[in-house]
Amino acid sequence: MSDDPVPKPTHPRTPRVLVSNRQASPVDERGLADLAARTLTGEGQDGVELSLSFVTPQEIEDLHVRFMDEPGPTDVLSFPMGEEGLLGDVVVCPAEAARNNAEDVDGELRLLVVHGVLHLLGYDHQEDAERAEMWAKQEAYAGVRAP
Repeated sequence: MSDDPVPKPTHPRTPRVLVSNRQASPVDERGLADLAARTLTGEGQDGVELSLSFVTPQEIEDLHVRFMDEPGPTDVLSFPMGEEGLLGDVVVCPAEAARNNAEDVDGELRLLVVHGVLHLLGYDHQEDAERAEMWAKQEAYAGVRAP
């Protein structure tokens, strides 16, 4: 028996992304979950968990009205959990992504997933300097330029 402390793992735990797809449009669930995990790791958030949901325009509109008090559907919403290890929920509407950028829906979905994750991490885009920082990170992680 040794008095040595238990060694810590040499590799931090990878972020865990739970996916729920509640809509009919084709979505690269695994690729987008991996992108969310890479974004978290890039921001120093190893070992956390978040949920990533893909929903219909009706579902995201309901959430938008209930939680943001704003009418109509939107493309992405983030709901921070504020619990140890549980970062929160990112909700994306692929139909709205297609309306935003019909020529590159996959690229738009990548932007929206990263955008939602960055919001959970406290990034915002109300002020010009905040927007510039958030957009630069979005583009770097998503590999797609924001409009």
